[in-house]
Formats: sequence, structure tokens, C-alpha cells
Amino acid sequence: MLARIEHVQRELRALVADLDHIDAVIRIFDPDADIGPAKRYPAAHTAFRGEMARHVMDALRKAKGAPVTSLEIAREVMEGRGLKDDGRAVIVIRKRVGACLAKLRAKGVARDIPIAGEYKGWELVR
Repeated sequence: MLARIEHVQRELRALVADLDHIDAVIRIFDPDADIGPAKRYPAAHTAFRGEMARHVMDALRKAKGAPVTSLEIAREVMEGRGLKDDGRAVIVIRKRVGACLAKLRAKGVARDIPIAGEYKGWELVR
């Protein structure tokens, strides 16, 4: 069942990207085209409910008690979701990972640990 959900999510992301491309092409050839009212599209790299927390928790479990940064977790999330590792996507996903980690800290599931460098280390609370 999980594989089917992930397949449908990938399909949805591809359809949204296709629609954006069609819209862009129409605007190239006719900037004044009346495409109709703008519809709300999911933000780039949108995760379904609980998906981000699941990926973040998996990354924290894989670390086996060693603190990991939000950037390292973001890269694992991107790999798990099959996203391209480009600069903009990394920034977006890292911010979402940070928000998820803050929620996990508020619930008492994760904690931040000072480490060398510009990022905090994160680990699961035992």
C-alpha cells in the first residue's frame, strides 16, 4: 500500500510540473492570453501529511545516537523522496526539516545538541 501511495504522489508531482510547463509555454507565445483564473497549485516539493515527519524520524534513527544536522537530514529526505539535489530545493527542504524538528522537540521526541559548525546537531530522545 505504501508503494502505491508513493507512486501516486510521484505522479501528482509530475502532473503539477507538466501543468506549470504548459502554462509557461502559453505565456511565452501569448503573454496576454486569458488562461482563466489562477488555481492554487501545491508548493514546490510539497509533502503529504506526516511524510516529512516520517522521513525525519527515519534519518534520526539511522544516525544511531550520533547527532545529525538539519542539512544532513534534508539531503536524506530528498534522497528518500527522489528529489534532485539542487541548491534551491535543498534550502526549501532544509527549512521544512527544521520546522519538523522544532515540532518533534516540542513533543519531546527529539533534542538539539550544540556541535561545531553553523548547524545544530539533532538526536532522538531516549
